[in-house]
Amino acid sequence: MAVTSIAREREHAIFRTCSATGLKVDLAAERLIIANAVVAVVMLLIGGIIALLLALTRWQAIHLLNPVWFYRLTTIHGIDMLVAWIVFFEVAGLYFGSTVLLNARMVKPSIAWFAFVLMLVGGLMVNVVVLMGGSDVMFTAYVPLKAHPLFYLGYILFAVGALIAVALFFVNVVVAKAEGRYEGSMPLVVFGLATAGIIATYTLLSGALAFVPAFFWSLGLVDNYDPGFFRNFFWSFGHPAQQINLAAMVAVWYALAFLTVGAVPLNEKLSRLAFILYIFFINLGSAHHLLVDPGPSFAWKATNTSYAMYLAVLGSMIHAFSIPAALEVALRRQGHKRGLLEWLRKAPWREPGFAALVVSMFVFGWIGGVTGVTIGTEQINMLAHNTLRIPGHFHATVVGGTTLAFMGLTYYLIPLIFRRELKLKKLAIWQPYVYGLGMALVSVGMIAAGLQGVSRRHWDVTFTQAPFQSPVPGTVHLALAVMGIGAIIAIIGGTMFLLVVLSSVFTGKRQEATSVTLVVDPPPFLGYMSEKEEKDAQLQPRGTFVIVLVFLMFFAAYYLSNWWLLGRTWMVR
Repeated sequence: MAVTSIAREREHAIFRTCSATGLKVDLAAERLIIANAVVAVVMLLIGGIIALLLALTRWQAIHLLNPVWFYRLTTIHGIDMLVAWIVFFEVAGLYFGSTVLLNARMVKPSIAWFAFVLMLVGGLMVNVVVLMGGSDVMFTAYVPLKAHPLFYLGYILFAVGALIAVALFFVNVVVAKAEGRYEGSMPLVVFGLATAGIIATYTLLSGALAFVPAFFWSLGLVDNYDPGFFRNFFWSFGHPAQQINLAAMVAVWYALAFLTVGAVPLNEKLSRLAFILYIFFINLGSAHHLLVDPGPSFAWKATNTSYAMYLAVLGSMIHAFSIPAALEVALRRQGHKRGLLEWLRKAPWREPGFAALVVSMFVFGWIGGVTGVTIGTEQINMLAHNTLRIPGHFHATVVGGTTLAFMGLTYYLIPLIFRRELKLKKLAIWQPYVYGLGMALVSVGMIAAGLQGVSRRHWDVTFTQAPFQSPVPGTVHLALAVMGIGAIIAIIGGTMFLLVVLSSVFTGKRQEATSVTLVVDPPPFLGYMSEKEEKDAQLQPRGTFVIVLVFLMFFAAYYLSNWWLLGRTWMVR
């Protein structure tokens, strides 16, 4: 019976052929990709508006919101940006990867729509409940803080819908292989998305273990709920949620590198190994949220925040070399061979996807990655964890890195999936630079304020009532001003993105895509290098090697300076 049902579905699947890529697109999958992507952008809009209000509150010279609305909107901001915007877009990406990139069909569209409805209802439920008051528990919702039961139920519905979507991704991949839709190993981009799916399964199940008991506790059906239990499983959800983003973002990086300059990895096996390192070790970094908890042992904390986490960092370092090296070799093969950096100067900087790729990698790696590894170290984390250094780090990774990469990919989904002409191309050219600059200033401003002890979650930085009277250094106000100005610039960049997307989707000419690029001429697809080309010294990624060395020196300088500051902080006088 099951075999007959699958055969019937296969017969009824309707495909179109993309004129730009030659790939087959299942129309059922196309509609699901569009629906999830549209809701993701709406959530980004809501979260972005709230982000500006919060930034103008933390900017002490403006101090916009009162404490009640500051904490209320902080709760919504965390949920809409880290969970709703990112996960809806990732689901769109999972469906795109498991169908379009594999020339395959959507196995159970009806179940996928059910998952979409669960996620939409859950996300809206959390937003409404928080706005109504009574659930001002922040993103972490630490027990014994108690929210309205619908807050937890909304989380649960969203997580169940996302789990179903992830399961469908794997079903699509298995069925595509069984039906011979592709040959050999799955493409690297799909492999990266599969990595995100594996991490997502662990993450969402951990979230269920945290929020299902909390739901019953909020209803009064459970008398006591152990805060240590909640924190443990929450951070098996909260921090790994960023690791789903990481794996998906890196997969998007490889996709953008191919789309914009025809770059393919020089050693695809090494890139796949880096993704595997994420699966085994990336979630262990969440241990740094539990350093002050009495439950986990010192050995467990030290192992996970130091040695195990560094194996995940190794995976990121592999990608950090592999992608720029692939870009350099592809551009050198196009004729830009002189010197160390001609390939970089002659790169297609006016192509939105290339700009989004490079700026995303810079903000993620040079700001988010360096600070993340540093504050993940146990001794430094003990001082840094409850300061603005932590939001400074994850705004560089999730917002500056992941969000910008997803924005860049969206520009290509519009002609390839929505089948609309991209409008306002000049805005699209400048948008990654404006948004990236804004988020870099936001992150640097937060980190600088956090280094001076500004609290991570406090509404104010001045304490005027005795016995807490203390002067606030002027440099703190300067750092918060940098953060606020950066937020305004980032909102301008986000608005540019929304204008391009909305005008293209609603007013763009209906047409089939004719090119994989949007502004520049499409690059020649040269594929992997021949044996003769591999020996050509002019095609070696020498420039990337120099850039990586500079990055490592910067990394070492920042890391060691933090130990110097730590020594001064704990100095016995």
